[in-house]
Amino acid sequence: MNDTVWQVATLALPLIFAIVFHEVAHGLAARRLGDNTATELGRLSLNPLRHVDLFGTLILPGMLALAHLPVFGWAKPVPVDARRLRNPRRDMALVGAAGPAMNLLMGLLAAVLIGLLARWLGPGHRPGLATAFVMTNLAVFLSINLFLAMFNLIPLPPFDGSHVVEGLLPDGLARRYARFRRVGMLLPIALIVLVPRLVPGFDPVGMVIDPPVDWLLRHYLALAEWIARA
Repeated sequence: MNDTVWQVATLALPLIFAIVFHEVAHGLAARRLGDNTATELGRLSLNPLRHVDLFGTLILPGMLALAHLPVFGWAKPVPVDARRLRNPRRDMALVGAAGPAMNLLMGLLAAVLIGLLARWLGPGHRPGLATAFVMTNLAVFLSINLFLAMFNLIPLPPFDGSHVVEGLLPDGLARRYARFRRVGMLLPIALIVLVPRLVPGFDPVGMVIDPPVDWLLRHYLALAEWIARA
């Protein structure tokens, strides 16, 4: 199989599933905490088309990839009305944490399936094309979910981590911190894409995101290996 086709085929499905479950988790958490906005607007759906943001999901990642810059993007956020939550500050923090938590759970599921598949194949088995395709998808799904979890926990608006921070800060500080939301994605784009171009060697993703992702990946793969040998 052509390398490019293989790369696309083993990246698209894991990425779509990881993003969709991430967004749906936000909506499910909000509904559990009193806000049915996502349900009413039909956004609690596993249909990927309901979560695609034309610029954030398609155009920006494509432009960054072509320019050989750090690739990132976003899906269309599941709508949450904080006014309908029972305890808005606390509950928005929980809703924000639900997406990354779902990614960690999906990563755990991928690790378990990798272990079970390896156990079923047995040591020394040379997988065929179909088996290799499934195993590669599971491995990519594991890595993508761990990256999305840590990336979205960045404590900058509009990432999920900002909602968690805002829920933990005292009221006055939380209100001042929330003002950063006015700039939308401009601040993250500047820090992740523009500043590294101006300051050689400055790699915020590598410094902040990669270490916890690598740590989690080692432990998830250790679980997969334990299951394979059990």
